Amino acid sequence: MSHKLTTPAAVAATLVALLAAAPASAADYVQDTGSTLVFATKYDGEVFTGTFPGFSTKLSFDPANLASGKLDVTIPLAGAKTGNDDRDATLRGSDFFNVAKFAQARYRATGFRSLGGDQYAADGTLELRGVSKPVTLTFTWTPGTAPVLAGKATVKRLAFGVGGGDWSDTATIPDEVAVSTKVVFKPAR
Repeated sequence: MSHKLTTPAAVAATLVALLAAAPASAADYVQDTGSTLVFATKYDGEVFTGTFPGFSTKLSFDPANLASGKLDVTIPLAGAKTGNDDRDATLRGSDFFNVAKFAQARYRATGFRSLGGDQYAADGTLELRGVSKPVTLTFTWTPGTAPVLAGKATVKRLAFGVGGGDWSDTATIPDEVAVSTKVVFKPAR
């Protein structure tokens, strides 16, 4: 004789049993206030830094199940700020970010690697100026009620056509741009 799920209580009991047996899923987070995204490079040997206000991050992360993780960062490029209005205008222009055609950049990673301790790596893809290239973000994870991801990456600007043409001389502006971020998270609702 087969057992049929004929009562709501039987259906509920079966669902609870199935959910309890399912592996724990990664926690889902969204970016909270206090987060920063910074880039640093040089111009004629002088270091300058800039920020991307308004960037947005979604994260699915469980240190016990790194393969299930996901990271999705949207970066509005028009708001890039370096503390120099002329430089900011140049960055928005067609030689650099070309914000009229490419309003945002996006970084996405699926799955993470452990580097030991609280250190991890995301081997993701950066889409910038219509070009998609692999970029690795190494980061630390500080759990808690407001967990923090603190990460660093190196982006080769010329691979994305940023600062090409007259600006392609790496003696004037290095090809490698250092990017760092501190993202404070709250649970996604």
